[in-house]
Amino acid sequence: MQQTVAEYYRMASAGMLSADDRVELLGGQVVEMSPIGDRHAACVDELAEQFMKMLAGRVRIRIQGPVRLSDISEPEPDVALLERRADMYADGHPRPEHVFLLVEVADASLEKDRTLKLPLYAQAGIREVWIVNLMSDCIEVYHEPEGDAYRKRRTVPRNEWLSPAAFPDTMLNADTILRR
Repeated sequence: MQQTVAEYYRMASAGMLSADDRVELLGGQVVEMSPIGDRHAACVDELAEQFMKMLAGRVRIRIQGPVRLSDISEPEPDVALLERRADMYADGHPRPEHVFLLVEVADASLEKDRTLKLPLYAQAGIREVWIVNLMSDCIEVYHEPEGDAYRKRRTVPRNEWLSPAAFPDTMLNADTILRR
């Protein structure tokens, strides 16, 4: 049965979902999130630190927090670069029009990130998505959403540099992000 975001929050309020449940709403389905391993956590921490150094005052950086894509999808990407707002999103989770970049760090979650989340991000019009592929030691960069896919995909291997499209002056080295 397909759930809406409102129903998802009612489930939590009714105790059907606890604060300890690691789940997100994807396409109307409550989906369990993979446990966060050591390398995954280190990668998220590194991204957060790098973005904070380079983009302080220019964006709101959200770490593993919700982004409301639609009435039936509210994923929790590992990193989100968002437009700054005076309310810091206290009046509602960010929506697609507020997003500059979403980053998913993927090890055990790689297949889910590619087949479930990426199409939802494209459908919502998210301009840019990075999948930090810890299995293949590379970063997959997706641009130009069209329908439920991205027209442009680029793979950034170790020792190469990349930057968010919205902030071309912000250069990150893939080695620094991949952490191994």
